[in-house]
Amino acid sequence: MTPSTGKNSVLILSSIGFTLMFAVWLMFGVLGIPIRKEFGLTDVQLSWLSAVAILNGSFWRLLLGILADRYGGRKVFTLLVVAAIFPCYMVSRAATYEELIVWAFFVGLAGNAFSVGVSWNSAWFPREQKGFALGVFGAGNVGASVTKLIGPGLIALVPAAGLAGGWIPGGWRFVPFLYCLLLILMAAAAWFFTPAKDITPGADRPMLDMLKPLKHVRVWRFSLYYVVVFGAYVALSVWLPKYYVDVYGMELSHAALLTALFIFPASLLRPVGGYFSDKFGARRMMYWVFGIMLAATLLLSLPGGKIILNVPASVEPSGQREAFSFAMNATWFTILIFIVGICMGVGKAAVYKYIPEYFPHDVGAVGGLVGMLGALGGFFLPPLFASFYEWTLIPQSTFFLMFLLTALSFAWLHLTVMSLLQKASPALENRLDFNDTPTEAAS
Repeated sequence: MTPSTGKNSVLILSSIGFTLMFAVWLMFGVLGIPIRKEFGLTDVQLSWLSAVAILNGSFWRLLLGILADRYGGRKVFTLLVVAAIFPCYMVSRAATYEELIVWAFFVGLAGNAFSVGVSWNSAWFPREQKGFALGVFGAGNVGASVTKLIGPGLIALVPAAGLAGGWIPGGWRFVPFLYCLLLILMAAAAWFFTPAKDITPGADRPMLDMLKPLKHVRVWRFSLYYVVVFGAYVALSVWLPKYYVDVYGMELSHAALLTALFIFPASLLRPVGGYFSDKFGARRMMYWVFGIMLAATLLLSLPGGKIILNVPASVEPSGQREAFSFAMNATWFTILIFIVGICMGVGKAAVYKYIPEYFPHDVGAVGGLVGMLGALGGFFLPPLFASFYEWTLIPQSTFFLMFLLTALSFAWLHLTVMSLLQKASPALENRLDFNDTPTEAAS
C-alpha cells in the first residue's frame, strides 16, 4: 500500500467509523421516547441516559488522543470500536433502568473516537492538506442525525417480539443490536484495510512530555472556541426539538425534521471549512464564523412582544396605540438556525486546523483536550439553557446565552491578534494568518 492510498484508506475508514460511533454515542436522544414508555421513566431519569453517555464520551479524549500519537491511530481506533460492541449489545438486552444507565455509560466510550481519529489523520496528511482531511473526518458528526433518520422506521418495522425466536430483539432494542453488528464490521475494516505500518509521532516520547503543551494558554483558548462551535452544536441538537414544540407548537416529528436542517450543515460543511482554512487561514475563518454567529444569535435572542403607547382618548378611544410589535416566525427562525449551523460546521474545522499548525507533534494531546472540553460544553449547556429560561421566562434567552459565549470567544480572538500585531512589524497590520512566534504561548 503506497503512502497515498494509505492515507486515503485511513481518512475514508476513520470517517465512516466516526460517523457510526457518533450515532452510537447519541442514540438515546431518539430512543428515549420508547424507552421512557417501556420503563415508565420520568423526564429526569430519561435525561440521565444521554447525560452519562455524553460524559463518558468526553473524559477520555485527552488520554486516547495521546495513546493514538504514541501507539498509532489504527490500534487505538480499532480497540475503541471493539470496546463499544459489548455495551451496545447489552443496551438491547437491558431489563431494568439501572442496567440501562450502566450500559449507557459504557456505550459513551464511542464518543471518544473523535480525538483518536484526529491524531490518526493528522499523522498521515501533509500540512497543506490537514485542514481538509480533518474536516472530512469531522463531518462524521452527522452521525447525530443517523438515529433520528433510521430509528423511527426501524422501530416500526421490526415487531416488538423480535425476529428469529427473539434472538434478534425488536422495537427500539433493534437499533442498538444493529449498531452492534455494524461495529463488528467496522472494527474488522479498520484493522484489515488500513496500513499495518502506522505513523506514530509520539512513539519515542515520555507521556509527561506529551502533556507539556497543555500549559499554554493558547490551548485553552482553542478549547473555548470549540465549546462555541461544537459544544453548542451538541446542546442545540438536543434542545431545538423542544424549542420548536414549546415556542411554535409543532408536532415532535416536524420539530425533529427542522432540527436536522441545523445538524446537517453543522456536520457536513466541516470539509468545506477545512478547505477554506487551508486556503485562507484558520484565524480569518474564525473571524467570519464568530462575526456571523454574533449577528444571528443576537436576532434569535430578541423576545417576541410589542410596545404600547398611552395616547389621549381623543386620538385613540382605547387610550392606547401599538407602536411596535415583533414576533419571529418559524421560517425566519429556521433560516437563522441554518446559518448558525453553517458557521459551526466551518468553525469546527477551523479550530482543528489551528492545532497541527501550532502543535504538529502533539495533536493527540492538544486535540484530545480541546475535544474533551468541547464535548463537556455539550453536557453543561442544556442545563444552563434551562436555568436561563427559568430565570427570565423568555425562551429566546437560550440564544442570548449563546450570544454572550460567542462574544467572549470573539473578544479573546481579536485581543490575541491585536497583541500579536503590536509585537510584530507594522507590515503585518492586515495579515491575520501568519506563523506567530513562541511568545504567543502566553496569549
